[in-house]
Amino acid sequence: MARHVDPKCRLCRREGVKLYLKGYRCETAKCSIAKRRGVPGGRASKRVRKLSSYGIHFREKQKLKRFYGVFERQFIRYYHKAERKEGNTGENLLILLERRLDNVLCHIGYGHSRSHSRQIINHGHITVNGKKVDIPSFLVKQGDVIKPVDKEADINMIKMNVESNKDRKQPSWLERGDGDLDGRILQLPNRDEVSVDIQEQLVIELCSK
Repeated sequence: MARHVDPKCRLCRREGVKLYLKGYRCETAKCSIAKRRGVPGGRASKRVRKLSSYGIHFREKQKLKRFYGVFERQFIRYYHKAERKEGNTGENLLILLERRLDNVLCHIGYGHSRSHSRQIINHGHITVNGKKVDIPSFLVKQGDVIKPVDKEADINMIKMNVESNKDRKQPSWLERGDGDLDGRILQLPNRDEVSVDIQEQLVIELCSK
């Protein structure tokens, strides 16, 4: 399975925004965006060149891919799936990405970040509607119930993660009650509840060329 091996903070600096790739660290003074704002990752010079029209579209696409942790081939599949759905293609794309199981686990506090949530899923610690799921890209639907597998070690691990992420704000389309580890999908997300600040129309214009 492909994965990012580069320093995560460099990716945030390259896009110029917090992508929350390192969980709670991104909320502290250690965040590289706060310390080195305006200095893109991987650049030897502090001089920032003006982006072309293509560059603006491309950077918006890269921001979206890196936020959700998907690579080009998988991203294009999401785009074609969103294109076939009724309604606005950009909104459809964002909602598909938001429905990924690793993103949901991050929202409800099972994982500290999306990459941490992917690891939890890959290791077989999560069930959806009573069935073990080890695919991070699994798309949740309305009414799904997410739980840790019925093993004491897994339950204790998830409890510790939930406790350390207790201040994280949950979107209204998800529910995890106080003292309850069960996560529930109350409804599918809408555009206003998507967690990334993105101009999706720029991404669609680039992908449709």
